[in-house]
Amino acid sequence: MARCAANGRTKAAQCFVQFSLPRRRWVRCAGAPAADCAMGASARRHPAATPCVQPALGWNNAMAKRGIEECLCVEVQTPKPHPAEPLPVFAWIHSGANVAGSADGHLPTNLVAQNMLVVTLQYRLGALGFLSLPELSDGDNEAAGNVALLDQIAALRWVHDNIAQFGGDPARVTIAGQSAGGQDVGLLMLSPLARGLFSAAIEQRGTASVGLPARSLEDNRAVDVSIAKRTGIDNPAARLQPLRALPAERLLKAAQGVDVPALDDDGYIWLQAVVDGRVLPRAPAELLAAGAQAKVPLLIGLCGAGTALRRRGGCREAGASRLSRPRRRHPAHASRRHRAARRAAMQCNASMQLSTDLTFRCPAVTVAQRQAALGVPVWHSVFDTAVPCGQVTQSAELPFLFKNLPIGQPPVFLPRYWAAFVQHSNPHAKGLPAWPAFAPTHAGLQFDARGVHQIKDVRPGACAHLDLP
Repeated sequence: MARCAANGRTKAAQCFVQFSLPRRRWVRCAGAPAADCAMGASARRHPAATPCVQPALGWNNAMAKRGIEECLCVEVQTPKPHPAEPLPVFAWIHSGANVAGSADGHLPTNLVAQNMLVVTLQYRLGALGFLSLPELSDGDNEAAGNVALLDQIAALRWVHDNIAQFGGDPARVTIAGQSAGGQDVGLLMLSPLARGLFSAAIEQRGTASVGLPARSLEDNRAVDVSIAKRTGIDNPAARLQPLRALPAERLLKAAQGVDVPALDDDGYIWLQAVVDGRVLPRAPAELLAAGAQAKVPLLIGLCGAGTALRRRGGCREAGASRLSRPRRRHPAHASRRHRAARRAAMQCNASMQLSTDLTFRCPAVTVAQRQAALGVPVWHSVFDTAVPCGQVTQSAELPFLFKNLPIGQPPVFLPRYWAAFVQHSNPHAKGLPAWPAFAPTHAGLQFDARGVHQIKDVRPGACAHLDLP
């Protein structure tokens, strides 16, 4: 049996394994010829997971400085170096809008302590993971456009074939992700190429569509041609080799700011699902309507109202709290300013509520309804607890899942529910409030500053009036 060494900080053991090594850019490594990819249990081990090459966006600058293209690793963590019996496997797909992030972005301290084996996956990002130029659609590369998803499938195949050597149970693999990782989990649920590689799924604050229309392979190629032109490569007859030789940083920079008609934010360019006919046979909405998703237990959750991708400053009271002193000196003027500030804050909050509904809440409710209609158990949650000195924003739940609870917060049982789900494909656990399965008469659980309580209504009327893709 393969062993992971103790990490020196906790009782857990940790190691990194390179599951795939593409020889060239945009070669897919799920079933690729040995000449193109080195794969399998013989893949060499690394002392740490080096992030995939990615643009520096501020929050990920340290990862961007270390990024390389030979990055297809999995991080394996076990509660102890020598598990006595096979442990359930929690396979985590990181977030980052499919353009940034890495396997070591979060240390799953709370989850490893719940007697499970945790695997975090890395996959090619941005244009390196989603390019689909026409000249790539030959033979083994017919699914070009979803290379990043194929990386994830290859990683799950590695887990299926090799995780028993690390003390894991290949029959109990729960795939999970948050934000873009949650979207990727949703897409893997819909992909026939991922069937049989997992037994349960968790989609946290992300679904297959994330409220965006799917992109056809033809439209994705048009985007990619624009990216190539932005690098100065404009000859269709001799385009592929120069693009493969181009420094990765130039290629990724060219993809930033490229115009995509269906999007109002170029940061979402790789969050549109690409319908390539193989990894994703049809648009997510069509596959869900047809009941074509994997019939496995599902945990699906989102953050509270108004948490959709808060930009710099988000929805503040527009300076209302700073008006107290002027109000005493100039009461009439300050009163007008205060009313204007309150109106601006209300408009901003209403806009963010609508954005949250379109992007996260209503797509999550739709997925829960579709999955439950197949007779598969589904559990739905809303996370509405902020970290200290903060608002409830995207990724607010991650400190509770992966770290110790922030100081001053009441106990939040989300990690224990998730651990029970990974162990038994059911979040019920002794000592925790009951979590009934999703149904028309019961929406799920809400986690907030008061604790954990049931919610009955998911505001179905609001979603009914939204035209979701």
